[in-house]
Amino acid sequence: MAEILLVHGAWHGPWCWIDFAERLRNRGHQVQAVRLRGHDRPRGRIWHRVHHYVEDVGRAAADFAASPVLVGHSLGGLVVQKYLERNPAAGAVLMASIPTNGTIAAVARLLQQYPVPWLKANLLLRLQPLVATRRMVRELFFTPDTPQAVVDDCFERLQDESYLAFIDTMVVLTLPRRVRAPMLVLGAGKDAFFTVDEVRRTALAYGTEAEIFPEMAHDMMLDRDWCKVADRIDAWVRSLVDNKSDASIN
Repeated sequence: MAEILLVHGAWHGPWCWIDFAERLRNRGHQVQAVRLRGHDRPRGRIWHRVHHYVEDVGRAAADFAASPVLVGHSLGGLVVQKYLERNPAAGAVLMASIPTNGTIAAVARLLQQYPVPWLKANLLLRLQPLVATRRMVRELFFTPDTPQAVVDDCFERLQDESYLAFIDTMVVLTLPRRVRAPMLVLGAGKDAFFTVDEVRRTALAYGTEAEIFPEMAHDMMLDRDWCKVADRIDAWVRSLVDNKSDASIN
């Protein structure tokens, strides 16, 4: 059907897409998940910028025969947005993505909720303190109803994130007017990072309407009902393929 490139967010890696990617492959798509540089070092410090991650997406996209559909989660959503400002794509999906105006509002909210971990993060210039306990991982990425086994597996796999990339998320804004690719914007009603209003404003900036999964949390590819998210992306990608086929016939 289509070629799809999955782009993970902060603290995560390609591992977060394993089941999600398999479901899309079973629908007939060619699917790959990029590993953003530095995200194979669970105990190491990484000092990369968002533009480095954009370069990683560019290299991964070049491996496809044609421009793929890009699916970006959270920080990966910002990376996808920046990539699309200078590059074509068959389409793009933003999942619980960093908004077009950055993360300052989200950081302010989380600072009130987790003042001590944020203090540690800024003193150490690393983001590991924000995912240091299973409780925090559940509160940030999942809902109270998410099976503990899912939370535990995620906790064991999460790693540090680049402090420089974090700074970029507050100051590197996107330029939606430069983006020509069709866009699907998905949000989660119980997202601890980004509000539904922020998701809707992001969608509006790209000339579309957000679709919200009201009972899901930030990690939409791992939380309960992730299958529904994958199926929505599958249906949307199929509509792109059908529209392209109709256009070629006409």
